[in-house]
Amino acid sequence: MISAGGEPEPDVVPGRPTPVPGRRLVPGARYGLLLLLLVATYLLSAFTTGSAVNAVQIVVFVATLLLALRNSLVARWVARLLVTVVLIGSAVAFGLVLAQPSSGAVGAAQIWTGLVLLATVVAIVRRILASSSVTLQSIYGALSAYMIIGLMFAAFYGAMDHLSAGAFFANGQPGDARTFQYFSFTTLTTLGYGDFTAASNAGRAVAVMEAMAGQIFLATLVARLVSAFRPSEPRR
Repeated sequence: MISAGGEPEPDVVPGRPTPVPGRRLVPGARYGLLLLLLVATYLLSAFTTGSAVNAVQIVVFVATLLLALRNSLVARWVARLLVTVVLIGSAVAFGLVLAQPSSGAVGAAQIWTGLVLLATVVAIVRRILASSSVTLQSIYGALSAYMIIGLMFAAFYGAMDHLSAGAFFANGQPGDARTFQYFSFTTLTTLGYGDFTAASNAGRAVAVMEAMAGQIFLATLVARLVSAFRPSEPRR
């Protein structure tokens, strides 16, 4: 179609979103594969340990962000810039984890991992809120974002443990990737078993922020999506 000014206008098809210049059009976000990838990553780190597992986690988290960006509605140049920055930073973090340098370097790698996961959560939630209808994929995306929040805080707890002078947990209990993820998800879901508690005021403050974020996320986004979800009728 040609506009009054002589320039071609984007084709508008009923039932489909209108194309926006400079922005990628994603017909429907798919988050089922992303959710399975996150569950597999959590189970891998829950039953195994070591620097190799931590390096695999970094690779999986980068793949998670790439999948989230693929489903997002950001401009092409923004997506390319983010991918470039994430790949470079994650390659450095990957090398630090495998080389097992000082605690400061490992803590920096953990902070980078948490920032990558934070960007993934923002991309997923932004895509879900931009959707005009609630589908099963939207619920998968919300559950994926909820899991990523738990993994993100676990990475920040690990960074605090490596960058602080004392142990992160009270009574000098040692912490590793499995312990931080366990503590993170029990805090996110407000279970609070009490077997692990943060020793410093900073750790307690971050734990309180995670508990509040988990409750707000469930009470607002997930509950809203589930209540608005309507199964699609089969085509005749």
